[in-house]
Amino acid sequence: MLALFYIFIAVALGVSFWQITRVMNLREVIANDKDNDTQGKIAIGFLVGLYAMMIYCLIAMNVIMLPESASIEGEHDDRLFSITFWIIGIVQFAMQFVIFYFSYKYRGKKENKALFFADSHKLELIWTVIPAVTIILLIGYGLWAWNNVMYVGEDEDPIVIEVYSQQFRWDARYAGADNELGLGNVNFIKGINTMGVDMSDPKSQDDKQVTELYLPKGKKVLFKFRSQDVLHSAYMPHFRAQMNCVPGMVTQFAFTPKYTTEEMRNNEEVIAKTKGINKIRQVKGEDPYVFDYLLLCNKICGASHYNMQMKITVVEEDEYNKWLGEQKTLAQVVK
Repeated sequence: MLALFYIFIAVALGVSFWQITRVMNLREVIANDKDNDTQGKIAIGFLVGLYAMMIYCLIAMNVIMLPESASIEGEHDDRLFSITFWIIGIVQFAMQFVIFYFSYKYRGKKENKALFFADSHKLELIWTVIPAVTIILLIGYGLWAWNNVMYVGEDEDPIVIEVYSQQFRWDARYAGADNELGLGNVNFIKGINTMGVDMSDPKSQDDKQVTELYLPKGKKVLFKFRSQDVLHSAYMPHFRAQMNCVPGMVTQFAFTPKYTTEEMRNNEEVIAKTKGINKIRQVKGEDPYVFDYLLLCNKICGASHYNMQMKITVVEEDEYNKWLGEQKTLAQVVK
C-alpha cells in the first residue's frame, strides 16, 4: 500500500511538472480545440483514478481501524466520527465529480460562448447556511460528548483511580474504601513512594498503588492524571479516551467499560484484525500478538516514548473486587 502511495505521488508530481512547463510556454503556444479536448479527457481519467483510489483505501485500509468502542461513552465518539466521515465523504465525492466532469463538459470550443453573471445571492446563502448549520450541530454534539466524559455526577459514584506518568512509565493508584484519593505531590517522592503520595493525609492510608490497571465491566471509572516531569498524554484508544498529563496540575476523564478483555478477544472484528497482525509478525519471525487493552502515551515525551504503556484488563465486577482486595494498601507498603 505504501509503495502504491509513493507511485501515485511520483505520477502526480510528474504530471504537475509537465503542466507547469506547458503553462510557462503559453506565450508561444495557443491552446486549440484538440488541446482542450485532451485536457478534458485527462480530467475524466483523473476523476476515475481518484474514485478508484478512494474506494480501494476505504476497503483495504479498514484493517488498521480500531474495532468498535469498548466503553459506553465512546459510542458517541464513534457515532460522531461516522456522521462526520459520511458528510465529508459524500460532499467530497460529489464535488470531485463536479470539478472534473465540468472541466470536461465545458472545455474550450470555438463555437462555445461563456455565460457570465456577477453573483448569486441564493447560491451564496445556500453554501453559507448549510455548512454553518452542519458545523453547529456537529460541534454541539461534540461538546455534549466531551462533557459526558469530563464531568461525573455525584449520584454516579464512580471508581476513582489516579494515573501517574513519568519518563517512561505509568503507575496507578486506586482510592480505598472511602473512594477518595489522598493528596499527591512530587515533593513527597522518596524511596518506594514513587508517586509522591502525602502519607500524612488520612485519605492516603487505604490507597493502593499498582502497575497494571484492572477495571470492572459496567462500572463508571473516574481517572485523575498527574505528571512528574514533562507533558504526557494518557491514551486509551479502545475506550476512545485521551487526556494530557500536565506537570503541576490534575486532569481527568471518565468512562464505563462495556466489554471484558475476553469478550473483546472473541469479537469477530478483533479476531480478523488479530489474524492480519499475526500474519505480518509471522513473516518477521515475531511472537504471535494477543489482544489486550492498553494505556499508551500519545505525546512524544522522549527517547523511549514508544515503549511507555500499561496493560488494562477489564473483568466482571466480582473478579475486579477480588483482585482489588488482594492488593496492599500504601499504609502497608510505605512504612
